[in-house]
Order: sequence, then C-alpha cells, then structure tokens
Amino acid sequence: MEPLIPLTGRVSGSKLALLLGSWRQSGSRHGAADLAAAVELLVLDGRLPLGTKLPAERELAEALDVSRTLIGAALDKLRADGLVASRRGAGSWIAAPGGRGRSAILPSGEDLIDLAQACPPAVAGLVPAVDAARKALVDHLGENGYQVRGLRVLRERIARRYTERGLPTNADQVMVTNGAHHAFVQVLRMLAGPGDRVLVEQPTYPNSLEAIGAAHAIGVPVPLDPVTGWDVVGIEAALRQSAPRLAYFVADFHNPTGLRMDTACRERLAAALNRARTPAIIDETLVELDLEGDPADGPPPLGAFMGDLGITIGSASKSHWAGLRLGWIRASEDVIGRLIAARFAVDLGSPVFEQLVLAELLDDGGAALAHRRQETLALRDALTGALNWYCPEWTFTVPSGGLSLWCRLPEPMSTRLAVAAAGHGVQVAPGSRFGVHGGLERWLRLPYALPAETLFEAVRRLGAAAASVAATPAVVAPVAVQVT
Repeated sequence: MEPLIPLTGRVSGSKLALLLGSWRQSGSRHGAADLAAAVELLVLDGRLPLGTKLPAERELAEALDVSRTLIGAALDKLRADGLVASRRGAGSWIAAPGGRGRSAILPSGEDLIDLAQACPPAVAGLVPAVDAARKALVDHLGENGYQVRGLRVLRERIARRYTERGLPTNADQVMVTNGAHHAFVQVLRMLAGPGDRVLVEQPTYPNSLEAIGAAHAIGVPVPLDPVTGWDVVGIEAALRQSAPRLAYFVADFHNPTGLRMDTACRERLAAALNRARTPAIIDETLVELDLEGDPADGPPPLGAFMGDLGITIGSASKSHWAGLRLGWIRASEDVIGRLIAARFAVDLGSPVFEQLVLAELLDDGGAALAHRRQETLALRDALTGALNWYCPEWTFTVPSGGLSLWCRLPEPMSTRLAVAAAGHGVQVAPGSRFGVHGGLERWLRLPYALPAETLFEAVRRLGAAAASVAATPAVVAPVAVQVT
C-alpha cells in the first residue's frame, strides 16, 4: 500500500535553511550524513511536524548552496531510516517523528540520565507547608475559587521580597501566573504581535525563543559574551537599528551562561532601554539561587532602574518546586490591569491550594531557600569536579549562582555530541537550541540539579560520547529533548 501524505503544510527551501542553521560539521567529509542528522534533529525537536512537505531537491540545493547529489543522498538516508517518505509526482514529506533506529539508541527507565532539564526536586519544608496550607484552605472554600490576580497573601509576600531586594512593590503590582513561562507568554501576547521584533540575548532560554516564534514575532539576537557579559554598546546599536517592540533579558544567573549583571551594567542597560522607550521583560526565575549569599545583598533588580518599562517575571519552579506550577509578574498597576483583562482569553487564574503552599514557603524566614542554596552549591562543585576529571579539555566559568554550567567544547561538535550522548544514556540539549538561528556548536549547557553520584556518571558517559564523536564522523539518530 502506498503511504498516505498527511497534509500539514510545506516548508520552503529558504525556511528550512534558516531552521537548519550551521548544519555542516566542521571538517566533516560526510555532508549528506550531516544534513540528514540535522533534519532529524529538527523533527525530533518538533520544529518539522509530522506530515510537513519538504522542498524539491533543486530548491533545497539552491537554498543551502550545495549539490543536488548531496541533497539526494541525505534524503536517501532519511528514507532508509523511515523519517521521510516520497512518492513520484508528490515529492517528499516527514513520515515519522523518529527513525527506525531510535529505540535502539534511547535507553529506557532508570538508565537514562536527563541533563536537558535544569529542575531540582522539591525544596525541604514542602510537606509542612502543605499541611499548613490545608488548614488555611478552609477559609477559601466559601469563595468561587477563581483568582485571576492571585491570592492577596501570596502577592503580598512576593511584593515584600521585591522590596527587600531594592524594588519597592505592593501587592497590586503583582499578578500570580502558572509559572514564569506562562508569565512571559502573557506579556509577549500583550506587547508584541506578528512581525514585531523582540531583542534577545544570544544565547538565551530556548522556550522563550519558541514562544516568540509561536507569536510570529522576530527574535533579534545580541551576542552575550560568556566571559565579559553584556555588550551595552551593541545593545544600544541594536535598539537603534532594529527598533524592537520588546526586549527580553535574564540579568541574574543567566540561562544558560550563569552570568550575573553588575549594578553599573544594569544602570547603563536600563538607560539605553529607557531612551529607546523599549519595554523589557526581565526574567528572574533563577535569582534566588545565589550561591554566594542572599540576593537581597546583591545588585538591585534590573526593574528598579526602568520604571514602568520594566516588567519582571519570576517563578517558584527552580527555587522551591516546579510541581507547584506557580510564577508571577511584577509591573506597574496599569500594566497589571491590562494583563488581567487580557488573561480571560487564556485562563481564569492559578490554583488556590498551590498558592497557599507557596505563601507558606515564602513566610519561613528564608530557611527553605538557604537549604536549597547549600544543596545547589554542593552539586555545582560536584559537576565541576566531574568535568575536570572526565573532560579536562572542556572549559567553563564557574557561576556564582543558577543551575547550569555553559561549557566550551574543544571543537564545534555540540549537536554531534548530543546525538552520541543519547546512545550512551544521557540526554543533553545541544548549543544550537539556545540560539535564535541555531549555531553555538562549541557550547553545551550542563545543569547541576541531579544527585552528585548521578552527575559523575553522566559526565563519565559524556566523556565516552565525546571520544566516540572525535573518533568517527558517523552520525546516529538524535533524541528529542525538552529544555527547562
């Protein structure tokens, strides 16, 4: 029986070339294998959905500036792997979300170590907070349960923390959301639309890039040096040249680099954004994971220098537990009012019980966060020790906070390494996931959110995977990963 063609749209040659980015591996003589592996990574990452019709060989060859022979060989490999189907007169299309060899290289169950997600387990003290919240819940059972703005007790405690850190805030300047990513999407939907430019750091958090693309906005990358940090002069030039509708920054323990912006840089950056009248979403998801002290003793929030143009988002996912699925937006009362009005089109608020649990955790005098920081510091040191032992040729700057190391590899091999690592029982997100248009093949993010013994085993496997990549140019099917 001939395969049916699912009709889910066509990707043009120029669009596919943009998605592929720097697909050819440095020094590789196996261009067809490189191209096939890059296409499969797009499929497994969900960027080429099942049924997507591919461009004709001639069109793709012109877009990639390669020969039709190479394109044909890559398609032959993809067809042999079951990823692409073709029919004379109908062209080629994505036939399955993975090749036939995927199950052979994807370890199952407890053998698989996930280093794609930077998510620690629940913080100490969660169970007592749940017990206390259960008692407090009685006072809310007579209400309708819809909390579009969020429980006042939680908003007051979030506002108090901002004030302690140098950004005076009241409860009416806070809206509770279902995580920081939900907060980001809410603000993005309100301030930017199709065709609008959004200034972002390069590298940056991949899920934010996905949200920008889903809104049909255009990400405008500004390079972030992993050593020297933010280039305010370059940002000023980007503001003048691209006139973005919105900007997005992670100023505290940047994901993925771990960098933290100093006070002087915050002042200069805020001044540039204010001059351009460009609102900024400031992501503080990792701010409480300061491994050198209390964040209240660090630089003031970037929002403290921006007035009404600063919109800060935060989350309990990294500091307390992702299972609570709670975040928040801190902005002017006018912006919060507009967000509340727009929220009805998306949802009607966050769960009451989880809000009560988080309110209890935020009222423990900082004990839970202090314990979290001690645990995270030990894990950071365990990961750096493992890398120094198993991968001494990899380099990185030890961050003062956050949850990940941004490692520079000895050669541009991040995607190949991610593919090989899957065969060794480790999931990692290649550096290309953190760039607007891919690239970043010399970089790999490694989180330290798993137990120390697991991190040691993961790095041992990564060392073996890296050796196999260096020893052979052969490419196996990559594994889809979710990045957090």
